[in-house]
Amino acid sequence: MEIKISKKPVKYAEAVKYLDERVQEVYQNKNEELIWFLEHKSVYTCGVNFNQKDVLDKNLKIVKTSRGGKITWHGPGQLVCYFVIDISKRKKDIRRFISAIENSIIETLKDLKIISFSDRKNIGIWVLDKKEEKKIAAIGFRIKKWIAFHGFSLNLSNSLNSYKKIIPCGISDKGVSRIYDFKKISKKTIIDKLKIKLIKNLKY
Repeated sequence: MEIKISKKPVKYAEAVKYLDERVQEVYQNKNEELIWFLEHKSVYTCGVNFNQKDVLDKNLKIVKTSRGGKITWHGPGQLVCYFVIDISKRKKDIRRFISAIENSIIETLKDLKIISFSDRKNIGIWVLDKKEEKKIAAIGFRIKKWIAFHGFSLNLSNSLNSYKKIIPCGISDKGVSRIYDFKKISKKTIIDKLKIKLIKNLKY
C-alpha cells in the first residue's frame, strides 16, 4: 500500500483524475492500493445525493462528483484523506469497510483526548462541542468493481465560515467543529496517527 503525502495544495479536478486512474490500475493489478493525504484550495463539491436546496449562497460554484454524500467544502486548514482500497481482497462487507474508516478517525481523535463518535443516520464523525453535536469529519466515497475510492475530510485549523454558505452534508440541525477548537496540534502529527490507524484497521 502506498502512503502519499502532498505538501502543496492539490487542485480538486487533478485529484479526482488521479483517483480515477488509480482505480483502474488497482483493478488491473498494475499498481498498489493508495492512502493519500492532502489539502485543497477552497472548493465546494457535491455527491450523488446532492439537493439544490442545500446551497444557501446561490452564487457558489459547485463541482459535481461521483462520490456518495451531499454537499461539502474543502479548503486550507482541512486535512483530506483519499484512498483507493480493494475491498475484494478483504471481506466483501461494505459496512465493515466504513467501520474501519470511522474507527481510524475516532481512534486518532481519542489519542488527542478528543471524544468522537459515528452516527448510522448521519454518516461522518461527530464530537460534542459546547454540549452540541457537531461534525468534525465528513466521509464520502464510491465503490466501483469492489474498489473503494474518494475518502474523508477532517477539520483541523480551517475557518468554519465557508460552511455558512451551504447546509453541510444536507444536515441543517447540527453544526460543524474542528480539532483546533479542542487542541492546537500539527497536521503532521494528525497524519502520522491516522496513517497508523488506517493501516491497522484495513487489515481484516
